Formats: sequence, structure tokens, C-alpha cells
Amino acid sequence: MNKTCAIVITMMGLAPISVAFSAPHWTHEEQAEWGAIEDTSQSAVPLMYPYAECTIGAHQSPVDLSNQSKAKTVNAPRFNYVRDATDFFNSGHAAQVNTSSDYKGGISIGADFYPLIQYHFHAPAEHVIGKTTYPGELHFVHIREDGRIAVVGVLLEEGDKPSRTVDLILRNTPTTQETHNTTSGITLNPASLLPKEWKNFYTYAGSLTTPPCSEGVSWYVLEKPLIVTPKQIHKLKSLYENNNRLPQNLNGRVVTGNH
Repeated sequence: MNKTCAIVITMMGLAPISVAFSAPHWTHEEQAEWGAIEDTSQSAVPLMYPYAECTIGAHQSPVDLSNQSKAKTVNAPRFNYVRDATDFFNSGHAAQVNTSSDYKGGISIGADFYPLIQYHFHAPAEHVIGKTTYPGELHFVHIREDGRIAVVGVLLEEGDKPSRTVDLILRNTPTTQETHNTTSGITLNPASLLPKEWKNFYTYAGSLTTPPCSEGVSWYVLEKPLIVTPKQIHKLKSLYENNNRLPQNLNGRVVTGNH
């Protein structure tokens, strides 16, 4: 599958397609009304409301992870990330890195392999743990050929040790929206953005956290955060601040994991 197409599929939460389309504009400030945003190029329901699932969906993300139930057996994500050329991308909603068209890295969950398509930042974090909130969150977005999506969330915590990889991303992400930087010559291994301890995690069935909020996404949020400095959080917020969706109702879902 073409990498450009795959990135679009990931953000739209759709099965593989090859046709071009233009989605209606949205912002985080209007997240309470995402479901009501109209696609004026369409004249029939449900196509007129491409983000309706943001409002009517019952398995939305992010969530409060504190109400966790212990599961007898949970498949842990196994990370198979490798070094890659970089496409630093200002998506208009987040600082993002797209993987290359022939990237072989991803995660394995049980017998299933999910290729890594892109990773991006939110500030503050989207997932919360009771009253505990974090200043940022990193999402690794993986999508299979059949359209199935798995997202790994890494919470960011302020400390005194900077992340060199976060620095490289923040310095090279364009400040202009919807702009790519593919000429830096920098290669990165996404594994350098994982905390030293990543065996403990929360998992649940959810959705994309941005329109169209498509459900059927397998979420894995690592328990241990990645340490970054206050300066790095400030730089992240200078690109995008408050680009987080608020926690959604669990609606009977169970958060499990390995602890």
C-alpha cells in the first residue's frame, strides 16, 4: 500500500482506498461539535457528517485509565522498530514524523504484525489516570494492510534529562501547517522514544482521538512515562498547545493490561 495513502487512511480510520478526497476542516477548540461538522460537498446523510462517530460512538478515546481490571492473559505489544529516514511533518494539528514508504518496523501483538505509519505529539496528554495528568503524550500509529489500527501511547513527564530524539523532532518540524521537512538527512529509531521500562501497560478498545474518531482501534498506553525537560514541553506547546481531546466515557468498556 502506498505510504501517502496509508497515512491518510490512518488519520481517517478507513479501509484501504485509492481515491482522493478533502475532509472538512476541524480544530480542537470545537471538539464538542465535531460530530456536527458538515461536508458541504455532500448532499446525502451520512456522508454529510463524516465525523458523526465523534458524537454518536460508544467506544471513543481517550479515557481515564484508572478503572482498570486485571486480565488473566493479555498479549503485550512487542516492539520491532528500526532506524528510518525522517519526514518531519506539521500536520496542522500536531508535530508528526511519518515513516518511509519501505519502513519495516512496527509492533507484534500475538501473531499479528502492525507496521508503524507515523508518530505524533499531544500537549497536554489525552489519557488520564484518575486525577493524574501529564503535560504531553506521544502516539505511535500502526496500521495493517486490512485497515486494522493499533496505537501505542507514551505519556510524557517532566524531569531533568532531555530526550535527544524529542529535541531533533522539535527542531526540525516545520512551523508552517501542512508542511513537510524531508531534507534534514536525519535518521531516527522510534524505539529511542520508548521509556526504559515498557512491559507494563494499559489496554482497551477505543478510537482515533481526532476526526473522524473511527472506532475499532486497539490502544496500548505504557505505564511508565518518557522523561523530557520543561524546556522541551514548552517547545512542544509553542508548536501546538491544547491539541488534546478530553477523556470520553467508558460506556461499559474494560481497561485491562499488564502490571
